Amino acid sequence: MGKLVAGLITDVIPLGLPVVAVATYCIGMALFTIIMGNAFAAFPIMTAGIGLPIIVGHMGGNPAIMSAIGMLAGFCGTLITPMAANFNIVPAALLELSDQHGVIKVQFPTAIMLLIINIILMSLLVFRF
Repeated sequence: MGKLVAGLITDVIPLGLPVVAVATYCIGMALFTIIMGNAFAAFPIMTAGIGLPIIVGHMGGNPAIMSAIGMLAGFCGTLITPMAANFNIVPAALLELSDQHGVIKVQFPTAIMLLIINIILMSLLVFRF
């Protein structure tokens, strides 16, 4: 699956610039987490497809920093997906909110802000240490 993702991404997005590669990895982690509902499921796919071959292998990034911040980027997707029912749907039901997706709507700005911060942090740190 990682090779398939890498092939699709490298055909569409020019990953020659480190910032573009980092942004693609972090946004991909968040999007795959939204689809799968769990950052732990998205992590091996995005890391095998973009993280290890491009950020670490081609650009010489630090794998520990990439992995840690990559997981944080994935958790931004957890904040905004109904697939993460324990965090987003069950609290709405327990609190008897009129809007079933009210929790997700409130968490959305925070998730986007944290995703942007994760991209900036990874861009600044992954190639320095």
